[in-house]
Amino acid sequence: MEPGLIWILLGLVALGAELVLPGVYLLWAGLAAIGTGVVMLVAGDAGFGVDVLVFLAMLAAGVAASLATRRFRSRTAQQVNAPDSGLAGRRATLLHGPDNSLRVRLGDSEWPARLAPGVATPVPGAAVQVEAVDGVVLVVRPLPDLGQAA
Repeated sequence: MEPGLIWILLGLVALGAELVLPGVYLLWAGLAAIGTGVVMLVAGDAGFGVDVLVFLAMLAAGVAASLATRRFRSRTAQQVNAPDSGLAGRRATLLHGPDNSLRVRLGDSEWPARLAPGVATPVPGAAVQVEAVDGVVLVVRPLPDLGQAA
C-alpha cells in the first residue's frame, strides 16, 4: 500500500476516534496525518524521517492556528445566554412578584430585580433602567420619565 494512503487512513481513524472520544486533541493529529498523506501523494515519498517532520510541522501549525483563533474569539465574542450580555442600559417595567418581591419585565421575560442603592421603591408599572446584573438579579433604577418600557 502507498505510504501516503496509510497516512490518510491513520488520519481518518484519528478523526473517527475524535467523534467517539471528543476533546479536540485527536482532531489536529488527524488533520495533520491527512495533510501529510496528501503531501506524500503529491511530492512522492522522501523517507519516513521527512514524513514525520512534515506531520509534526502540520500538527504544530494546526495547534498554533487553533490557539490564535481561540484568543481572538475570547476577546471579541459575547457569551450567548449570559444574563449580563446586553442587558445593562435596557429599559424595563417594574412588577411585584406574588411574594411582594421586585421583578421586571424586559422584552418577553420576567427577571428578579433589586433597586440600586439609595433609590425609593417606585410604583408597579414604572419604567426602570437596568444598571447592572448580579447573578440572575437585575439591579435597576427608575427612569425620570414615565414613558413606555421596551
